[in-house]
Amino acid sequence: MELDLSHNNLHDWQEISKITSNIPNLEFLNLSSNPLAGMALKPQCAEAFSRVRRLVLNNTQVSWDTVLLLTREIPELEELFLCLNEYSSVNASSVACPTLRLLHITDNSLQEWAEVRKFGSMFPCLETLVMANNNLVSIQDSKDILQRLFPNLRSINLNNSGLNQWEDIEKLNFFPKLEEVRLQGIPLLQAYSNAERRSLLIAQLPSISLLNGSVVTDSEREDAERFFIRYYLDYPEEELPYRYHSLVTKYGRLEPLAEIDLRPRFRAQVEVHCEEKVEQLSIRLDQTVAELKKQLTAVVQLSTQNMRLYYIDKGSAFGPEEMKYNNRALHSYSIQDGDEILVVPKTNFI
Repeated sequence: MELDLSHNNLHDWQEISKITSNIPNLEFLNLSSNPLAGMALKPQCAEAFSRVRRLVLNNTQVSWDTVLLLTREIPELEELFLCLNEYSSVNASSVACPTLRLLHITDNSLQEWAEVRKFGSMFPCLETLVMANNNLVSIQDSKDILQRLFPNLRSINLNNSGLNQWEDIEKLNFFPKLEEVRLQGIPLLQAYSNAERRSLLIAQLPSISLLNGSVVTDSEREDAERFFIRYYLDYPEEELPYRYHSLVTKYGRLEPLAEIDLRPRFRAQVEVHCEEKVEQLSIRLDQTVAELKKQLTAVVQLSTQNMRLYYIDKGSAFGPEEMKYNNRALHSYSIQDGDEILVVPKTNFI
């Protein structure tokens, strides 16, 4: 059974408990946007929520002490939503809630890892931690502590946090079961392009199968790891990340990729042949055949109506190609320096 009591101006826990006590099989309860700040919850009232598995308390400003009481009195609580409640700190609990799998606590003010650490002891079976928009500044614990506090964490959302060191990203590898990470909008990545951000993150996080909601394929991972090696090729030894050395062991020390400019050439130096006359001419390749004809009128002393043009590729075994379409762009012929343009008066034949 599900019950949505959001936006009802409810501010008395006793009144809420009376409503829920009449629904014995209640598993989902949404109390979002009810003014519960400073409202005390008595343990006997909390018993009315004992069968709830998913509890939503977004934008209620409910006190953290009340949250702890609810987690103690709800024996099978699996999902807890505490967004927009202005938490800047939380109190640890001496009684753990071993059933909680998901904690959604976005848009609060939890900047210090010392506060996040408490979730590990309070919710030892936590699998999903969503704490976007909290401006968390760093991940401070060691590998041993993170493994002990969050042994089952599979997904973490740190979008729009304040992380600005690659060391914090590396520490995500210390969560033993972590598979999914969201890291959009963090200061660390602002200087990189979108492609660089994704590649560098994938390479730093070898166990991640989902990044920012997208699947990381095997081929994408290999490309990212190779990019990572080349990205750090010119860095001094003391600035190389730990991950660099393990990837060099895997792929070797890769050479930089050759830079190939695939943009169309803008100009070409060609030979213009008209009967016995030969002229060297620089032509723009972004113009059309019609525009080239206009350029050639002064060179070959023919009007545009009285000339036929042929392109001769000096590197090809094929014969001349007539340039019969006036609106065709010259770059589509792949004209190179040294190629020829043959101008034939229309009264003659090639």
